[in-house]
Amino acid sequence: MYRSISRATGTAASAAALVLLACGTAAAHVSVDAPGAQQGKYSVATFRVPTESETASTTALTVTIPNLKSARTEPIPGWSSKVEKNDKGEVTAITWTAEPGNPGVGPGQFQRFALSLGPLPKQDAVSFPAKQTYSDGKVVEWNQPEGKDGAEPDHPAPSLTLAKGSTSDDHSADTATTTAADDTDDTARWLGGIGLALGVLGVALGLGNVIRARQS
Repeated sequence: MYRSISRATGTAASAAALVLLACGTAAAHVSVDAPGAQQGKYSVATFRVPTESETASTTALTVTIPNLKSARTEPIPGWSSKVEKNDKGEVTAITWTAEPGNPGVGPGQFQRFALSLGPLPKQDAVSFPAKQTYSDGKVVEWNQPEGKDGAEPDHPAPSLTLAKGSTSDDHSADTATTTAADDTDDTARWLGGIGLALGVLGVALGLGNVIRARQS
């Protein structure tokens, strides 16, 4: 019975170790997060960049942008950013670089790089292939698509799942604007009618005074 318990304990420990190893590997990937991102809308995307090397720091990150109209970076102390555009003025890539005196993202650390971008493409998912550069000159490409069987590759490209864009807000806004305009028109009509009535009353009083003056 002691052997059975030992075997069971060993099996559970091995399974737990595999789970932790898998979680650690996934957490080490360059990833992107944008809660509530919708097709055709603007959103704030945050790229999480961990340093996998045990001896070098992350000193640069380049993210490929899928030809979007706008992309604005959030200032990060010690880092400079460069936005690249094509001949149509669309954003194609953004590079963050550690400034002189900044050692970068050290071993066992991670850094977040945020930007506002959009309108996002009208598709179910969008990919942002990335290139991570280390202080020792090593470059890691995060550009592999997900496998056909759903298996995660060794260097997956950061990607977002996009919700269907909703036009209800726009419709509500249009409706509210139309209603406000109608209310304004109705108010103007009422005020105009009251003004006309007061004008007629004033004329009548004026005529009455003239007639009484002549009779006297």
